[in-house]
Amino acid sequence: MVRLVAMVCLLLSSSLAQGDSPRPDIIIIMADDMGWSDIGCYGGEIKTPHLDELAAEGVRLSQFYNTARCCPTRASLLTGLYAHQAGVGHMVYDGGSAGYRGELSPTTATIAEHLSAAGYRTYMSGKWHVTHNLGKAKQRSEPKQRTNWPIDRGFQHFFGTIHGGGSYYDPVSLTRDERYLPAPDGDYHYTDAISAEAANFIEQHADQSPEDPLFMYVAYTAPHWPLHARPADIERVKGRYRDGWDAMRAARLKRQRGMGLIDAAWDLSPRDSRIKTWQQTPNHPWQERRMEVYAAQVEQLDRGIGQIVKALKARGRLENTLLLFLADNGGCAEEITSGWKSLTIPEKTRDGREVKNGNNPKLLPGPEVTYQSYGLPWANASNTPFLLYKHHVHEGGIASPLIAHWPAGLPGKGVIHDGPGHVIDLVSTCLDAANADPITEREGIEMQPIEGVSLLPVLSGQPATERPIFWEHEGNRAVRLGRWKLVARHNQPWQLFDMVADRTELNNLATQKPQLARALEATYQQWARRALVRPWPLNR
Repeated sequence: MVRLVAMVCLLLSSSLAQGDSPRPDIIIIMADDMGWSDIGCYGGEIKTPHLDELAAEGVRLSQFYNTARCCPTRASLLTGLYAHQAGVGHMVYDGGSAGYRGELSPTTATIAEHLSAAGYRTYMSGKWHVTHNLGKAKQRSEPKQRTNWPIDRGFQHFFGTIHGGGSYYDPVSLTRDERYLPAPDGDYHYTDAISAEAANFIEQHADQSPEDPLFMYVAYTAPHWPLHARPADIERVKGRYRDGWDAMRAARLKRQRGMGLIDAAWDLSPRDSRIKTWQQTPNHPWQERRMEVYAAQVEQLDRGIGQIVKALKARGRLENTLLLFLADNGGCAEEITSGWKSLTIPEKTRDGREVKNGNNPKLLPGPEVTYQSYGLPWANASNTPFLLYKHHVHEGGIASPLIAHWPAGLPGKGVIHDGPGHVIDLVSTCLDAANADPITEREGIEMQPIEGVSLLPVLSGQPATERPIFWEHEGNRAVRLGRWKLVARHNQPWQLFDMVADRTELNNLATQKPQLARALEATYQQWARRALVRPWPLNR
């Protein structure tokens, strides 16, 4: 009898490995401008029970990377290529060469195009931000010749914004499928709208196409500035940050060490030299409120993820859904001034009041009339224990959480695997889970081969295959190979760090290991030429 049971188990295992099980639904959820340590299961004090439960029932990677900036990360996530290869080497403007066209290259296929060709129904809710083809977005007038909108690149249903961040009460370029939407009415908040639309897509799919697998990309703008949250959400967080950023960093570090996310031998990176101690800092009520609103935005995002999970459970689809959660870059140190001008910054509220733009300590953030950011000191704490921020390719700029939840497909609960993995790997990971091949041609054009690799083996506990991983953004550059990372800020010399002994990048070994540094630099330069990277700034 024991032998019979063992044989049945072996046959079932073989059958699953050959792809005979139903193809999973796949959902990728991404936060915007969120630090590595913000959510609870990565050490944060921010209340994120839904993400924490997904982590407790799934797996986490402790070493997963984005590209340090919103547009490039989105381009890489969608295409499986480095951002320059995808045409979005910087932001959404034409920089004058193939790597910097500011929209997806015609030689790329998106994850939605790959999966729709494999029989998936495809949906998106949230921020697109990989095209400059907007028409007159503020006037809600679509372009006459539309290119690279989600509906053009494999998504059958879309709700969200074509452009980047902006007001949560009146988001610019708000769209359904092919048409801009009018200004929203009443008690509106974009984070809630993204969540509700995603949950509705699941319900719609279950009603109309229950036998087909679903792919959905949910791209929140939270917690990207501006600091916009409802009063009740801010009130729940009130008082949590009265001890300041140094205390917050110390508490997060302790929790990270306790849960095994980081090695206890790694020292905490020093407080940024531009930041005063909490005791030396004026305007405590305003400083506290900045972090309170930011935390409220993350908690609102988490509630929305709970709404998505609830919809999956209600339709019996959660067990066989691969759900991946990440962030597009590290915490953002940008300090908004009154002189900032942008398509995403409204001059007036929906009811005609003047929007007061800039980080003004005399004005508490949160309501629609404000447009502020949480700035340098709180971003430093968001990225605990790492150095630097969004824009930079030191760990504070590129380290992202990765939660993977797939009860029917991934072994282990609550486990943490090292990796490393990169956002270019998500297309290959999803195709692997779907047992689908990438398309090689689109509209008669040959597609670039995907650069990323499937992370399913790593998420299942196998060691990562050693390969170089690269970064470049605004002249900040890096290559990682195994335990070694060569990294430099723009116009600064290369530094070499041992990621096993010193992931907080405090002990530069470049002068001690010059041959290794030169070899890694040569590898980087070879990649940069191949990947269409140009010297920064582009116009020099």
